[in-house]
Amino acid sequence: MINKIGQIMLYVDDQEKAIRFWTKKVGFSIIAEETTHGMRWIEIAPSKDSETSIILHDKKVIAKMSPELNLGTPSLMFSTGNLDKLYTDLTNKGVTTGKIVEMPTGRVFNFADSEQNYFAVMEAGK
Repeated sequence: MINKIGQIMLYVDDQEKAIRFWTKKVGFSIIAEETTHGMRWIEIAPSKDSETSIILHDKKVIAKMSPELNLGTPSLMFSTGNLDKLYTDLTNKGVTTGKIVEMPTGRVFNFADSEQNYFAVMEAGK
């Protein structure tokens, strides 16, 4: 059901410093940059046509919005063509899942593994 890794969310203390590191030292490009709902995010990737990208989030902002998240490690954003079916399958298997929510970029929900590491799944192709 999960068909690819879409985005890796990296929580940083200083977004400008992180942008400089990833673009100047690693050679990634800025794919998108947006500020919405009081939150700024920067999408970077090795190239514009990369299937997987990294989103640089402000650690303090995310900590206030979602205190349950482990900000020390990246969260993974998976993609699926059928969000409702995946949500039902995971829930039926006893996986802890959050509610499906509408974001500006599409429908998404989160789920936790056995160590309470949270991941997110976004519906692709809608």
